Amino acid sequence: MLVAMYYNNRDIRIEEMQRPKIGPNEILVRTVACGVCGSDVMEWYRIKKAPRVLGHEITGEVEEIGDHVKAFKVGDRVFVSHHVPCNKCLYCLDGQQTVCETLHNTSFDPGGFSEFVRVPKINVDYGTFLLPNEISFVDGTLIEPLGCVIRGQRRANIRSNHTVLVLGSGVSGLLHIKLARARGVERVIATDINEYRMNAAKKFGADIVFDARDEVPRRVREANKGRLADRIIVCTGAVSAVRQALKSVDSGGTILFFAPTEPRVDISLRFNEFWTKQITLTSTYAAAPNDIEKAMEYIRSGKVNVHNMITHQLSLAETSRGFQLVADAKESMKVIIKPAIETQFD
Repeated sequence: MLVAMYYNNRDIRIEEMQRPKIGPNEILVRTVACGVCGSDVMEWYRIKKAPRVLGHEITGEVEEIGDHVKAFKVGDRVFVSHHVPCNKCLYCLDGQQTVCETLHNTSFDPGGFSEFVRVPKINVDYGTFLLPNEISFVDGTLIEPLGCVIRGQRRANIRSNHTVLVLGSGVSGLLHIKLARARGVERVIATDINEYRMNAAKKFGADIVFDARDEVPRRVREANKGRLADRIIVCTGAVSAVRQALKSVDSGGTILFFAPTEPRVDISLRFNEFWTKQITLTSTYAAAPNDIEKAMEYIRSGKVNVHNMITHQLSLAETSRGFQLVADAKESMKVIIKPAIETQFD
């Protein structure tokens, strides 16, 4: 089978690899579509494990099933989650599935930028979902990103009467805007430094959008009747955005760090001010199975429209171009790779 092998952001090669063989409790999925995630082009994170096949936002059709698999059959349309929890450890039982050690070490084989993936037993049991007929293969690649956003907003305890500030209007930021709107949030403010993304933020529901290079706390007060933001979602690893968040959150507010900085970055804060204002700082990573199920329902019902975020649909041979589009972050939103471009999958 053909795969797109990642060496670095500028070196992605179409290579041949042995088609995976499945065990009795596993399934083989023909990959129809796979989204390029912002983390895929996070070179400092990815290159240490190169060469490898990336891609974790996949939809496809079940090609083969193991002898002991009962929940799925050949031909089923599925979404497959790469990270799954054990559902048995202390963290899982406490509702903290995304810090489960198993979740951080599970995946399918190889990544989604390939014609086929082998889905291990634990992923079959906890991470494979029938794709509703109302969700296309292409739209289904946004299930996992939306699931992460759902989990993040729950951790930040976002309510409808809040003013929410989204720092960074890439795909994650735009999904946060869309979800906040779907949940009836009263006021959404967004920033970016890219005009294309600022326009997208406005189009997708932000009340006020401005350049992140402006004086953010002042602009927030102007947009929010003199108050700072109740909830801030930091969707960029830029240190400047982290500092802006600390200066733009209202007393009793919460900052959700949705994106990491580069390694070894230290952030300082004025502790007494932080203590006096009773600010909550939290972070989030990945999505648990219940987040995935909620994301599927938001998309299936049309409450969150993800289709209008998809700007590029490319063949496996064009994976390198897809990575460049995402890495450049200029005039693209969601980029999808389609390893199986055939009429019945369009």
